[in-house]
Amino acid sequence: MLGAMLLAVLLAAPAAAVNPDEVLDDPALEERARALSLNLRCLVCQNQSIDDSNAELARDLRLLVRERLVEGDSDDEVINYVVSRYGEFVLLTPRFSVQTVLLWGAPLLIFLAGAAVMIVNARGRNTTAATEGGAALSQDEQAELAKVLKDRDRQA
Repeated sequence: MLGAMLLAVLLAAPAAAVNPDEVLDDPALEERARALSLNLRCLVCQNQSIDDSNAELARDLRLLVRERLVEGDSDDEVINYVVSRYGEFVLLTPRFSVQTVLLWGAPLLIFLAGAAVMIVNARGRNTTAATEGGAALSQDEQAELAKVLKDRDRQA
């Protein structure tokens, strides 16, 4: 029973994809590499970080990050280098830019434009109904209305 529970716990734990041969000797650099790897998307898996992915491309990216750190690059320089090679898609958390503002702001802009059209349309309808309802009837129309109302009163 205890063995089965222990096995279930071990299987449920997330598997780190970083291989022992990738780990840097300097713990500070390794910690930085792990932090950077968690923010870079595996281009094969697409919804996993390269730190969690077992794909060969993810391994190559992990090694590239570590190589750049050993060469003395700052975290921003490493990220910029990877983005320059693979594009903005490689970032799990997109940078704040005009493109991302448009991407995230477009639904709000479309909603506001639709609400404005509905308000203008509703106001136009109310104005049209008020002017049509307030128009004077011609003598023929008044006579016809009086006849309809008289017929209705007789039937009631």
